[in-house]
Amino acid sequence: MECCKKKSTPRSEEEKRALLARINRLTGQMSGIGRMIEEDRYCDDVLIQLAAVDKAVRSLSALLLESHVHSCLIEEIQNGNLAAVDEIVDLFKRFQ
Repeated sequence: MECCKKKSTPRSEEEKRALLARINRLTGQMSGIGRMIEEDRYCDDVLIQLAAVDKAVRSLSALLLESHVHSCLIEEIQNGNLAAVDEIVDLFKRFQ
């Protein structure tokens, strides 16, 4: 796949569409939260929406992390680049 040689990850058009759809949904949710603040909506309602955004971001991160492990990191390890192990450890630390 050659995905990590230049520190880029080629994705299919389908993968890009799916990821961008999630990001656009998150952008819409954040805009909605901004409107809620402008409208002086009840704190509980805003916090519920923020929790939904947090869960959606975590879900997107998990999807990207899984894809990265199954493609780029496996390829790097198979090619003898054991520094990829440190990379995955660092990534997991960020998502604790």
